[in-house]
Amino acid sequence: MKTIIAACSQNLSGSRASIQTALRTLLAAPWPSQRDMRSWLQLLSVLQWVLSFLLLGTVSLLLLIYLVFTSFWPISALYLAWIIFDWDTPEKGGRRLPCLRRWPVWRHFRDYFPVKLVKTHDLSPSHNYIIGSHPHGILCVGAFCNFVTGSTGFGEMFPGIRPFLTTLAGNFRLPVFREYLMSGGLCPVTRRAIGYLLSKNGTGNAVAIVIGGAAESLSCRPGVTTLILRNRKGFVRMALQHGAYLVPSFSFGENDLFRQVVFEEGSWMRSIQQRFQKMMGFAPCVFYGRGLTSVRSWGFLPYARPITTVVGEPVTVPKIEDPSCETVDTYHEMYIRSLLKLFNENKTKYGLSETDELHIL
Repeated sequence: MKTIIAACSQNLSGSRASIQTALRTLLAAPWPSQRDMRSWLQLLSVLQWVLSFLLLGTVSLLLLIYLVFTSFWPISALYLAWIIFDWDTPEKGGRRLPCLRRWPVWRHFRDYFPVKLVKTHDLSPSHNYIIGSHPHGILCVGAFCNFVTGSTGFGEMFPGIRPFLTTLAGNFRLPVFREYLMSGGLCPVTRRAIGYLLSKNGTGNAVAIVIGGAAESLSCRPGVTTLILRNRKGFVRMALQHGAYLVPSFSFGENDLFRQVVFEEGSWMRSIQQRFQKMMGFAPCVFYGRGLTSVRSWGFLPYARPITTVVGEPVTVPKIEDPSCETVDTYHEMYIRSLLKLFNENKTKYGLSETDELHIL
């Protein structure tokens, strides 16, 4: 018995010593610095954003379909009833939540790149505005950060102005994802939705439209600034019909966030992309960014490149209920001149050279 007790005591002493050694080793190990913690938080904030936009709608739809065949089918039935009841809400200004726009994670999202907003002229709360956002890039990071989140200080720079960002109407048909979009102030890029914000929501509304759309994303690559704008005139017609001023904005650095395989015009792959874009509303781009664990690995996260969004001078637009084609063309040219002026005056300040040009197709 004494031998057994002695052996147990020896084992306990050994275990205690092992634990103490492990604790000393743990305490002696270098702890993450504040800089490392900030970098991880920034990376995680971008990861949740990318996953939300790429997977939230699809995963939610598949989950609700799966629940139909289980004992939890009432959840799917109730949500379907809610969507039917709430069908027109996205077309009527949505359901924005200020708390989500002030979510602290967006500050880490902003600092990852970082994203900066530059104001050149005041916007009066007594008018409504259509802000043209250029370029589209792959995921419209600059437009989202500046016009959906409050992290870059849009509300402080433009007091009394409520920004709205438009996106594909099909996104508002996806369960759960539609709630996420509306809570941030996004609305469908349809005549009805934009018309509601410009005519039935008072003044001080700024509707941001990524005018180049999916077609422009096919030409997105670093070092090339090509905009699809020459034949995009619907936003000008709407501005005239509602008397909304036109405001150009340009996000310098947007095209540097990803690397894309760009197929030449006339190739069979380019033809497939364009046909898919016409049918579905978005283009299947072949792109890559950095990986989750290393900048040198390939993945789907954007590279950390600075983005500076410059908001230009408003183009004064009269209210004409039925503008002629000549009038639309006139103000469309005025908008293009204002955009070119904005680009040329700021390109050398934010990463481009004096010889870089803005190509408008």
